[in-house]
Amino acid sequence: MSLELRQQLKLSQQLVMTPQLQQAIKLLQLSRVELLEVIQQELLENPMLEEIQFQEDEQSKRDSQDETRRASSLSSEEQSLIRNADWEDYLGEFSSSSKHSAYQERESPEEMQSFEARYSSRPSLQGHLFWQLQLQKFSPEEMHVGEEIIGNLDSRGYLQATAGEIAASSGVDQEKVESVLKRIQQFDPVGVASRDIRECLMVQLEALNEDDPVLTSLVRDHLEDIEKNRIGPLLKKFRVSKELMLEYIQMIRSLDPFPGSSFGSEDVVYISPDIYVYEYENDFVIMLNEDGLPALQLNSFYIGTDRSQKNKACKQENDYIQEKTRSAVWLMKSLHQRQRTLYKVMQSILKFQKEFFEQGVSRLKPLILKEVAEDINMHESTVSRITTNKYVSTPHGIFELKFFFNSALSMDGGGHMGSESVKAAIKQMISREDPQKPLSDEAISSLLKERLDVNIARRTVAKYRIALNIPSSSQRKKFF
Repeated sequence: MSLELRQQLKLSQQLVMTPQLQQAIKLLQLSRVELLEVIQQELLENPMLEEIQFQEDEQSKRDSQDETRRASSLSSEEQSLIRNADWEDYLGEFSSSSKHSAYQERESPEEMQSFEARYSSRPSLQGHLFWQLQLQKFSPEEMHVGEEIIGNLDSRGYLQATAGEIAASSGVDQEKVESVLKRIQQFDPVGVASRDIRECLMVQLEALNEDDPVLTSLVRDHLEDIEKNRIGPLLKKFRVSKELMLEYIQMIRSLDPFPGSSFGSEDVVYISPDIYVYEYENDFVIMLNEDGLPALQLNSFYIGTDRSQKNKACKQENDYIQEKTRSAVWLMKSLHQRQRTLYKVMQSILKFQKEFFEQGVSRLKPLILKEVAEDINMHESTVSRITTNKYVSTPHGIFELKFFFNSALSMDGGGHMGSESVKAAIKQMISREDPQKPLSDEAISSLLKERLDVNIARRTVAKYRIALNIPSSSQRKKFF
């Protein structure tokens, strides 16, 4: 068989992801904040795109017309009185501000501090400790060691380097490092720069002048028993009454295991829902949240330019304008398609989960992406992307759209129940339990089968409990 080269024509089909299609897919999965950043960036880069300001313009025009109409209805004497009247003299002592303060405001408005000048930044743990370090009578060598120690603290306030490592980096002996470390541990907050939780609590007990040997031994050797509420072995070992042991435990729990956490807290970020679902006349209304999202249009300056002037421009400029115009039109089209898809998905979820919107989490049904995708004639991947990082405000609170998709648990009657409904039932049972006799996972499993006819294993109850950040029954038990 001989080998030879031939030219051949072959027709084939393949899916090519164009940049415009990739942008449309990316917009689907962006959150509200990320979407706003993308739009603002496009407004900066694309001269063919501009934000519609018709609402503010119409409102200002309407206000000026009303002011003109009111002024024209007054007589000439009344208009002269308004222009020349000194209202502060007329109001006298009933004026909201004194003449001196009003004069100051008129005299030097530029001397008022700006918002940035009046805004105070949140103090950091390192900054707070460095400030205290400067107030101590340390030698330059000890000051350098203290800076090394403070620089190796994590957000909880714990030291992340050994004394040997700090001694090596500072060029001093290890004993001096331990000496400086003990003094820093007495800084505010007490217990900072400790190497573990035991050392942290021991430093705090020392600062409180607590030298009880039982209390010291509990902190040094039995923190795990206290965490898991194993009180019986502790009573046998120390031979004290139960009341005294509970006082010791209460004293230990009043200490701060993470002294630096109060400095590392971040500002609360509030969720702005993408969709609102309101109940109106025994039905539900879906409204997209358009607040904060700029309304876009093509730049009127370029659109209104004469064609003859455009033809005189060089080809490169024309190509640039056409490219930016296509990009702007595609972005506006993609944003419209995103909002339309979001509305259709929420409409389908409302149809499947109507009992949830009427009665709450306990009536949440099992639902998968495929059911919603088939209902709105879209692909599952599209539904998955549009429900990512999107939130809806319902009569029962704000939920992520992914919340409505949950697995099914079989019931004795042959039906199915959503996993989120089971989680809500577990949370309600634990909130109503006796603190001195908390429900075990096995007991919760039995109660779910008895009350809801749900077949659920003990290990599944434990998995749901951990997902809800609820500790075990031994850790929830209270002795007082």
